[in-house]
Amino acid sequence: MPRNPILEEKMNVFTSVAALRAELAKVDAPGIGFVPTMGALHAGHRSLVERARQENTTVVVSVFVNPTQFNDPNDLRHYPRTPEADARLLEEAGADYVLMPSAEEIYPEPDTRQFDFGQIDKVMEGATRPGHFNGVAQVVSRLFDIVKPARAYFGEKDFQQIAVIRAMIAQLRLPIEIVECPIVRDKDGLALSSRNQLLDTAHRAAAPHIYATLRAAVERSHSLSPAELETWVIAQIELNPLLKTIYYHSVDATSLQKVADWSSPRIQGCIAVQAGSVRLIDNIRIR
Repeated sequence: MPRNPILEEKMNVFTSVAALRAELAKVDAPGIGFVPTMGALHAGHRSLVERARQENTTVVVSVFVNPTQFNDPNDLRHYPRTPEADARLLEEAGADYVLMPSAEEIYPEPDTRQFDFGQIDKVMEGATRPGHFNGVAQVVSRLFDIVKPARAYFGEKDFQQIAVIRAMIAQLRLPIEIVECPIVRDKDGLALSSRNQLLDTAHRAAAPHIYATLRAAVERSHSLSPAELETWVIAQIELNPLLKTIYYHSVDATSLQKVADWSSPRIQGCIAVQAGSVRLIDNIRIR
């Protein structure tokens, strides 16, 4: 889809929410595609922006490391930040507007909202990172209110996050289409993630074992029950002494609850692995 003709070719970067809102008031709202990010951008993010570029007349990207979704202050402090490189990538990918705000711009007052998503946010990442998904819902709903997109683009690597955001827009009755985009991987299979920058050489070399195990799990699922497969995956990951499984679950893709058999219409294998100081997540479709 072509760019909005009233936009100049040069990308516009904003730190002010009010200034971005004023600019977006001039464009056709049904043509706005939005990619929310936490920066330290890579080819996976580029693929989201390029998809948005194909499907919308105006593409907006946010780059904001959201403090409310970090339950570990040390993790927040060390999260990679590369604003200059991010801006170059976004301009090359075809973004029209980029919002790079301060925390005070996003949260002029403390956000005390508490969301209830039933069990969707209580398992996997939610079980091991208390408050994480409430923070995700806070910031994404705030960004949606600022940008008011017709479509928003998210990578399937964060499979549980997408389910939470779908639940949030249903609760808030937001007229936004959530576009789920495929995982982008490095040549060795490792799912691209901003956190990969934090891996040391040894753990980066070990990390592709995660996806190799997930691929093998798909084949193993034909002869193992979900419970047996979970045991097998954990043992297989930990054949590498540099990797420690945080969890592996075969879950119903809608409810995100562990399955007892393979009868659900879509089943996803979801995993989190500790690689030194870095937490890595990945997933694969089992059925």
